[in-house]
Amino acid sequence: MSTIRVMLDAMELCRMRTLGTLDEIAKSPDPAAILGWRPGPGRAHIGWQLTHIGITEELTATERLVGTVPAFSDLVPRYKFGSTPDDEIPSVELIRQVLAESRQHVQSCFAKFTEDDLETIPEWYTGRGWTLRRILQILVWHEAHHQGQAHITFNLWKAAHSKA
Repeated sequence: MSTIRVMLDAMELCRMRTLGTLDEIAKSPDPAAILGWRPGPGRAHIGWQLTHIGITEELTATERLVGTVPAFSDLVPRYKFGSTPDDEIPSVELIRQVLAESRQHVQSCFAKFTEDDLETIPEWYTGRGWTLRRILQILVWHEAHHQGQAHITFNLWKAAHSKA
């Protein structure tokens, strides 16, 4: 199995966990209240964490690696690296759409590469010195990182809203 396939498979495990968190939130009577909850002033809400995962993948697979315009151009400024989470909370449906479409774009993008390309540093990543191999590693880590933040924030929400 190729390194690219292994990394894309690892990304699928992360996505299952992300969607599991989103599924649990969606079952609640008021998902928007949970998605918009912040663990403290100025901290990112769960909706931002989950949407940021998809927007980062979208930017990687389009603008950064292929040089095309990303989908969700209206969401990119709100959810890309360095953005400040606002109070407009994405819906469960929008988060699912962003995660699904951006993942399709990542898979299509990396289908164009072979093992021989893994040590290539794409132009957009020259300043960072990231090869395609490192970009794949970062994408796996990135989702696990933000899913973990969303997961703990959800647990904090549950603790703050328990009736016990």
